[in-house]
Amino acid sequence: MPNPRVASRYAKSLIDLAIEKDQLEKIFADMQWLQQLVKRSRDFSNLLRSPIIKPGKKQQVVEAVIKGSVTDTTSLFIRLLITKGRENSLPEVLTSFIKQYKEHKNIYTVKLTTAAPVNDDLKKAIIDQIRKTSKMQNIELEAAVNEDLIGGLVLEAGDKLIDASIAYDLKQVARQFENNDFVYKIR
Repeated sequence: MPNPRVASRYAKSLIDLAIEKDQLEKIFADMQWLQQLVKRSRDFSNLLRSPIIKPGKKQQVVEAVIKGSVTDTTSLFIRLLITKGRENSLPEVLTSFIKQYKEHKNIYTVKLTTAAPVNDDLKKAIIDQIRKTSKMQNIELEAAVNEDLIGGLVLEAGDKLIDASIAYDLKQVARQFENNDFVYKIR
């Protein structure tokens, strides 16, 4: 069962250790690699969650999979998770570590959703405009396509949302018609 509090604590401990050992960038790369491994390999995820497989066997399999791909610190951290019986929390720990790393480095994730794919020049222009109008300087742009928007864009940055899509405008017009804003009351 996912436990965000446990995941956050383990991730914080690993970040503190990585900073202390001056390996933050290497361990961040390890966490990204492991996150991709967990997403791509259903068997690996099932191994981590399985209550049937003994911890010693899990340790052997995990070490065989990650050997040579991650730092010693990351390998020891995963061994600690398995020893403590928290290996099923690894996916949440990875996500929490990446989130805390971005907070530590002041990297903001901005999600851009459009009706059609956008070119790199437009992405750069959007990032430049966000930098000019906010305190966000280190921006990581995630672009997505949603044809239901019809046109325009939806921009999500932290707790802010800018919906400049045609679908949103059409919904607003529909609400105005439902409220009869265009019909004067004659009585």
